[in-house]
Amino acid sequence: MEQAEYALMDAVEDRMWWYRALHRRAEALLRLVPDGASVLDAGCGTGGFLRRLRAARPALRLFGLEYAEVAARRAREKTGAAIASGTVSALPFPDGCFDAVASFDVLSHRAVEPGEALAEFRRVLRPGGTLALNLPAHEWLRSAHDARVHNARRFSRADARVMLERAGFGAVRTQHWNSLLLPLMLLQRRVLARRDDAASDVTEYPPWLDRALFAATEAEWGLARAGLPFPAGGSLLLTATR
Repeated sequence: MEQAEYALMDAVEDRMWWYRALHRRAEALLRLVPDGASVLDAGCGTGGFLRRLRAARPALRLFGLEYAEVAARRAREKTGAAIASGTVSALPFPDGCFDAVASFDVLSHRAVEPGEALAEFRRVLRPGGTLALNLPAHEWLRSAHDARVHNARRFSRADARVMLERAGFGAVRTQHWNSLLLPLMLLQRRVLARRDDAASDVTEYPPWLDRALFAATEAEWGLARAGLPFPAGGSLLLTATR
């Protein structure tokens, strides 16, 4: 990403509604990973999720990988975890060394070839290990924000499932999220901020608005846990097994 985007992420990821909602869901995806397990956040940015995971699950052994050294350095400072610099297409770790690999909004990046990255995720996972992903959903949601964070692709639910199965993963589960706010996303991205030079969606929101947006994601999560399906959403959560 652009250096300015890393600075924005570092400044707001502990409190901005979208990061809080994502990290809450990501933590839930790893709930069955036992204490003492080794977890890699591949493309960990400035370390927000690893810091949350360390606070929630101190018995996990946490590792990170980040391409941008400035972000990797900040992640080390923020989390105390072992953060390596490198690319998801050639992970600097031995075969079968992790119980879980998490990677959020990385396979969409223009510098990443998804098949290569998934092959590497599978290589470093032990047999039976867990893969947890978040991906931007729906090509029709493409906007100036995608350009700013260098997203080259957004994913449909069906295509994401096929992609993981072709990479050799099983027990693939997919779900949309950020669904209740999808009309607002469309308004923001395709109408209000449709210019190529539009500002990033990652920003400091007024407290009342941030609380309202987060409350919407919490209400949606409750409905999803009660069994209500959401056929569309701003993002896709996926889990799979090595």
